[in-house]
Amino acid sequence: MPVNLPYPKSEELLPVAGFALGHAEAGIKKPGRRDLLVMRFDSDASVAGVFTTNRFCAAPVTVSKRNLAAGNIGALVVNTGNANAGTGAPGLVNAERMCAATAALLDLDASQVLPFSTGVILEPLPVEKIEAALPAAVAALAEDNWFNAAHAIMTTDTQPKAFSRQGTVGGVTVTITGISKGAGMIKPNMATMLGYIATDAAIAQPLLQALVAEVADASFNAITIDGDTSTNDSFIVVATGKAPMEPIESASDPRFAEFTALLFEASVTLAQAIVRDGEGATKFITVRVEAGASREECRKVAYAIAHSPLVKTAFFASDPNLGRLLAAIGYAGIDDLDVEQVELYLDDVHVATQGGRNPDYQEADGQRVMQQSEITVRVVLARGDAVATVYTCDLSHDYVSINADYRS
Repeated sequence: MPVNLPYPKSEELLPVAGFALGHAEAGIKKPGRRDLLVMRFDSDASVAGVFTTNRFCAAPVTVSKRNLAAGNIGALVVNTGNANAGTGAPGLVNAERMCAATAALLDLDASQVLPFSTGVILEPLPVEKIEAALPAAVAALAEDNWFNAAHAIMTTDTQPKAFSRQGTVGGVTVTITGISKGAGMIKPNMATMLGYIATDAAIAQPLLQALVAEVADASFNAITIDGDTSTNDSFIVVATGKAPMEPIESASDPRFAEFTALLFEASVTLAQAIVRDGEGATKFITVRVEAGASREECRKVAYAIAHSPLVKTAFFASDPNLGRLLAAIGYAGIDDLDVEQVELYLDDVHVATQGGRNPDYQEADGQRVMQQSEITVRVVLARGDAVATVYTCDLSHDYVSINADYRS
């Protein structure tokens, strides 16, 4: 079961003016599953995105990056059950076929469509099934179809992940709604497995693109389940501009800060939902590293802790074997780290100080915290003012079972 992750309610997922979603059952991997999604919007919307840095990036990532750079995007198409990754030149042809088939139904050019795939790597995409099911997905297009859309992008997720709320930007009420998917192969170096956010706010595309990269770095780029960066990670934000407001065209516009806060909230919530639904996860862990010389070295320490199988299994067992945390800090790659200045906390419990165990630390206090479903590890490096936060989960028996059986 996910860690403290509410199940989305259809009626709470607010429609975004100018953004419609339609789903279908294409039978890509298994029959009877929602596994195809089309999202449609006016081509004058601002569309921004970030993608995986994995050199074996999937064919749809290559095509999406190319089409996004050309601009004038009017639709997104997503399939689950097959990643179309590690498929060579035929994979690119199939990704382009997805675009062409979608465009033909929506009166667009193929270059105006961004394709996305997620699922098993190194297997040919059954594009004929997608082409056959696309008319049903297009026929189902509706602005209030977010709940079904969240289901349609799931793979090993145990539940859909969604966020929706209204906020005020320059005195105007705007809506922001988004969905994400992912539960394993999560150590994004851009965003998440798949994440889509739509808003009716109006913002210039270049400004939105810069903001999406910044937001991803503090949300989807700050999560890890197993340290594996997927071949298909993609995070897309669409601003339809249908709210009654003039476009935000500069970061100095006072409205930009208000919009940024809304996008950060949506992105962090959706990113954390992926960790909370990590394959086999029983605990949600926040790793905060403070007082570093740079944000980069803080992230090194945070990820060393978050990736350590020994640390993650100790959390699963509720075992305060906290020397594993010190070991991870020590091998994180800060060559001139003065360990006698490092302070380590587990929630409110001061575990280590001056290079060793805090004389006041009691095993019972560590045990108390380790039994919680949500835990914060805080490390103080005493080297500067930089801070970084990473979100992760424990590593359980179920993680091995899920991934051992994933293709069957």
